[in-house]
Amino acid sequence: MPEASKMKKPDVKLVLLGDMNVGKTSLLHRYTDRKFKDTVSTVGGAFFLKQWGPYNISIWDTAGREQFHGLGSMYCRGASAVILTYDVTNWQSLAELEERFLSLTDTASHDCIFAIVGNKVDLTDPKAQLSQDSSGVSEDQTEHEEERTEPQVLSSCPTPPASPASLSGITVHKQVAHEDAMALYGRILRYKGLEEKSSLPAERMCFETSAKTGYNVDALFETLFDLVLPSILRKRNENQQCPTIDLEECRGASSKRARFCC
Repeated sequence: MPEASKMKKPDVKLVLLGDMNVGKTSLLHRYTDRKFKDTVSTVGGAFFLKQWGPYNISIWDTAGREQFHGLGSMYCRGASAVILTYDVTNWQSLAELEERFLSLTDTASHDCIFAIVGNKVDLTDPKAQLSQDSSGVSEDQTEHEEERTEPQVLSSCPTPPASPASLSGITVHKQVAHEDAMALYGRILRYKGLEEKSSLPAERMCFETSAKTGYNVDALFETLFDLVLPSILRKRNENQQCPTIDLEECRGASSKRARFCC
């Protein structure tokens, strides 16, 4: 098989889990395509490959529908990181993470990293309503940078006002506080038998994002990519000690021998 047609082998797997309509696919499209687009519900799962430095990271987008629930544990098998996604305007979507999706991660790697992500924060936080460019800076801030006397910094996990309004003028109630997500993260650590003191802190692993504006999306994925690097290096070291057989190379070698014999 020609080198160009060979599919790159993933070094590590990252999986998105969560109820339907929380925005998992939109988050992934925002990061990979740098834009927001309305999507239909994922059927089964979808696979993306991200080049991160010299490493290849596979990102699995899974279906949130109940009818595809059984496939989740298969997609999570051997995963080094799991993004548990909920909708900040829907309390039930957070509860579903613990009730339906957490058990699916039993097949993940023993050192799997968990991130709790509240999406659609642009509906509740004015700071998340400004569209972000690829560097994470709002487009409005870029256009009017010279007119401002004081720099504005977007916090990674903002505390929204009690009764925010979206850009459309419709007030949307935030049903899930950031503290609720942090509490869930603590329960996940206990479910996995991990001690909080020796684990990554909740403040670092709980995000609020907007796939629509790009708010905090780059920070989410790139934080996880950096955190799974030790897992990548460990797996590469294991593969060097116990190398696997490339069937394509074996077929190519057999074909060459057959031609020479003729």
